[in-house]
Amino acid sequence: MTTPRKKLRHAMCVRNDECEDLEPRKVYRVLPDPRAARDGYLRVVDESGEDYLYPEAYFVPVDLPQHAAQAVLAG
Repeated sequence: MTTPRKKLRHAMCVRNDECEDLEPRKVYRVLPDPRAARDGYLRVVDESGEDYLYPEAYFVPVDLPQHAAQAVLAG
């Protein structure tokens, strides 16, 4: 029996390739999107407040304590 992987909920932007809706070194909320993940993309709530697909290579996953995750959601 395999253990289900924890769903990625937050990721830090490590590059944006001139994409103005992402800030390097900022933590973003990631929404589940298995189809996008199979194609190498993450569904991220960006600076516009909307969710869009971005290359997975733009981000590194981060585990946040609950109070930090709530701050990201509120921001």
